[in-house]
Amino acid sequence: MFKIIDSDQAVSYIKDGHTLAIGGAGAGHAVPDRLLQSLGEVFERTGHPQNITSIHPCGIGDNDQRGLNHIAREGLIKRDVGGFWGNAPKMTALAKAGKIEGYNLPQGVLSHLMRASASKKPGIITRVGLKTFVDPRLEGGKVNAEAKDDLVRLMPIDGQDYLFYPSFKIDVAFIRGTSIDCEGNLTMEQEVGFFAMMSIAQAAKTNGGIVIAQVKQVKEGHCDPGHVKVPGNFIDYVVVEPAQEMTFISGFEEALVKRDVAYQSDDLGLEGLKKVIMRRASMELEPNAFVNLGYGMSDAVPIVANEEGVCDELTFMIEQGASAGIPTTGLNFGAMYNPSSIVDDGYQFDFFQGGGLDIAFLGFAQIDKNGNVNSSRFGNVLTGCGGFIDISQNAKKVVFTGSFAVKGTQEITDQGVNVTYAGKAKKFVPQVEQVTFSGDFARENGQEVFYVTERAVFKLTDKGLQLIEIAPGVDLEKDILAMMDFMPEIADDLKVCLISIYNGESLGLKEKFKQVELV
Repeated sequence: MFKIIDSDQAVSYIKDGHTLAIGGAGAGHAVPDRLLQSLGEVFERTGHPQNITSIHPCGIGDNDQRGLNHIAREGLIKRDVGGFWGNAPKMTALAKAGKIEGYNLPQGVLSHLMRASASKKPGIITRVGLKTFVDPRLEGGKVNAEAKDDLVRLMPIDGQDYLFYPSFKIDVAFIRGTSIDCEGNLTMEQEVGFFAMMSIAQAAKTNGGIVIAQVKQVKEGHCDPGHVKVPGNFIDYVVVEPAQEMTFISGFEEALVKRDVAYQSDDLGLEGLKKVIMRRASMELEPNAFVNLGYGMSDAVPIVANEEGVCDELTFMIEQGASAGIPTTGLNFGAMYNPSSIVDDGYQFDFFQGGGLDIAFLGFAQIDKNGNVNSSRFGNVLTGCGGFIDISQNAKKVVFTGSFAVKGTQEITDQGVNVTYAGKAKKFVPQVEQVTFSGDFARENGQEVFYVTERAVFKLTDKGLQLIEIAPGVDLEKDILAMMDFMPEIADDLKVCLISIYNGESLGLKEKFKQVELV
């Protein structure tokens, strides 16, 4: 039977050397932040627990103080295994300074590992991560030199390469919901995602550990059985936090968990660089497609689709579990306005890893001559891969989007692009600093791959990167080739991008969709 206790008492059950699994994602999306805050504060007062391993399938933080930043303390954390690191700068600082052992594994893989850990399977076998930095032939997902254990192994089966990721023994689970009923059953009616809460809880219980749930409220009586996300008989302790927000950005927005509620957002407009890049990228859409959207620039695809009147003919999906709505943008990314459904992220990744996505729009930091993409680590910046690898290796078509150069400047007009400063640094390099997406893997698996910027569009071919379009007003030699550290193949029929991308006229997507459906 569950027991309601305060957060300081709850974290006292974590002992030196324990492994802690944490549910939730991003900037407060079902994040048990009160528990994380108390864990950090108790350690500061008492010096315990020490040397714990923290595991979080998703990134958790606000780019400042909250989420994992609460527990990023030398001596408290021995090892951190995460799907994404970028929103927890204090944890990344510990890893870069060699104060902890750091590992970065794909988000979908980690979600599935929670399920495998619950059923005490030895681990999971998958092709996700092959030929990327997660592959042990490259970096093995190790963030720093202190990460000496191999958490990924190469495993050939019937002549084909796979990766084996071993399961974890979970001692303590931190999960979150909205409510518990009289039996401790946890429901998530005000949560923008369900994540791996059930699997994390089961993984702790089957391994002899404990489950601590943070909720907003206790409800009298019994909830409807069909609404239970984690049964009360899996939950040992409950911490009630009445001030619990829906996310760090949204106290509560009904439209994030309801299909038919009106909403307003200041982030759903498009202008400048992002506008022209996303208008060109959106031309790759096809009718009736399952479409994934990555964090950052790519979250604007639905805005363009709505302007073109084709939103209803597409299903937008995000790895956090929501589908068929309009994704939020910026730090609140990971939620959807008016979603049609929300499922556990492990199930969403089943579909993604199985090749169910028709097209994925993702960002990039670097691109090299072989079509490899780095979006996870560059210079002194450590962000991690999140769901990028799970998605990009399995979507039928992938469109990478981003600015052509670092801190370049340009005038965007109705007539095209006038580059006024070529850029501070080049993004097109001979070899990326870290392989988050493998061009070789994509070629072997017959994926269509495009790279869309404001100045030029490239395509992946058997020979590597091919330049297929340039923006009107751009000088090929000065604005493009001179800002690349390698010479791409140039298409014989090199085209100029459609002027409608820049002057705001229709891109013709509605007509294109009709023609495709008639074929």
